[in-house]
Amino acid sequence: MHIDLKGKRAVVTGGSKGIGRSIALGLAGAGAAVSICARGRAGLDATLAELNALGVAAHAGTCDLADKAAIPAYIADAAAALGGFDILVNNASGFGMGEDEEAWGRSLEIDVLATVRASRAALPHLERAGGGVVLNISSISGYGASARSPAYGAAKAAVISYTASQALLLAPKRVRVNAIAPGSIEFPDGLWDRRKQAQPQLYNAVLTSIPWGRLGHPEEIASVAVFLCSDAAAWVTGQCLVVDGGQTLG
Repeated sequence: MHIDLKGKRAVVTGGSKGIGRSIALGLAGAGAAVSICARGRAGLDATLAELNALGVAAHAGTCDLADKAAIPAYIADAAAALGGFDILVNNASGFGMGEDEEAWGRSLEIDVLATVRASRAALPHLERAGGGVVLNISSISGYGASARSPAYGAAKAAVISYTASQALLLAPKRVRVNAIAPGSIEFPDGLWDRRKQAQPQLYNAVLTSIPWGRLGHPEEIASVAVFLCSDAAAWVTGQCLVVDGGQTLG
């Protein structure tokens, strides 16, 4: 299936590395203009150069998604740079591992509230475009209990629930809302790459739990994201698609 997103404009939060970067590049590769945000300028500039090399209009803005006021400011800048937008991908995560106050705070502020705030700020732009797509990135951690990351898992469960509610609320405005729940994804200097070095026993336990015998790649999440953001998924809304190589089957 060939997916053509020419004429579409997308905003991807947390778009400078890992899954967010791959989604941004995937959307651009299909022809969409793309804006990305993250906290670090160096990563943004590197990914912006990759987007520009694909020949699409591209924009990058620094934004701390834990900062309530920064989100609508970035969304407005992205809309101005792209001339509006049709697609919002809420990808950023605080990775609040553990159960202390800091873990809960980061998980709720970034994984949950930044998703809510960015969606709220994006809605007028999506309405002006005549409708569009919101795609939230959750996790398979949102589907089960975890002694290692209860705050993160609870936040991702909230994202799954909120996705369904968003889809119901925004259907009259012709905005589709879906989510992806990735399994364990490995990329250079990512969470699982670091755990491979620092916690090999944990890494190997997860590796052996995946029927395909390897962890996933960000590009495999991006391929599904591009589909869900396209007209090929025009009758799909309110769903959370697990993309984990069968990791949850066991």
